[in-house]
Amino acid sequence: MKKVLMVLTSHDQLGNTGRKTGFWLEELAAPYYAFKDAGVEVVLASPLGGQPPLDPKSNEPSFQTDLTRRFEADAAANAQLAATLRLDSVDQGQFDTVFYPGGHGPLWDLAEDKHSIALIESFLAAAKPVALVCHAPGVLRHVKTPSGRPLVEGKKVTGFTNTEEEGVGLTNVVPFLVEDELKAKGGVYSSGPDWGSYVVRDGLLITGQNPASSAEAAALLLEQLA
Repeated sequence: MKKVLMVLTSHDQLGNTGRKTGFWLEELAAPYYAFKDAGVEVVLASPLGGQPPLDPKSNEPSFQTDLTRRFEADAAANAQLAATLRLDSVDQGQFDTVFYPGGHGPLWDLAEDKHSIALIESFLAAAKPVALVCHAPGVLRHVKTPSGRPLVEGKKVTGFTNTEEEGVGLTNVVPFLVEDELKAKGGVYSSGPDWGSYVVRDGLLITGQNPASSAEAAALLLEQLA
């Protein structure tokens, strides 16, 4: 049976706004069930382990989907979420692939987390695909190729757009803008219409633009695993 690692944020503070952030529910739920329903084993991890913070906004009625409701009602899934592994205890050799859901949280912790950076590098070195959606492509900012170049340099990538960030009013709150950062690191960045599904694959790297892209990114990852 194939095994996928899903890496979630442990960060819950939205800059200095006093508001909460974390992972985005749809970006966990949609891929989670894509993998589960395909017979793939899912293991969840986060920098601090245990229960990762949910971005409260992602569970507001306007953002709920059939899959977020399925997750909410799934006792086994919630038990798994409450007991994520600590990222520094995870061995890439135990998994076939890794998927990073977004939410704003990863921009603060996973983007700077040396265990996350090393983990992504080791998956790619082992010729295993890596998928990241929405804000999670921002966690590639310090990931390097074996020759020490930025991983995204010359690679086709997407991620949360500057206009989407503007749309949620957080342009001046986030530590960096995903679109700007991917371009600054030499990524060949493209995007679709704001809030629509848009996914790019370049070799082993799969990136999705926003929450709506998470199911498509998971489907592409499953295709690559097959």
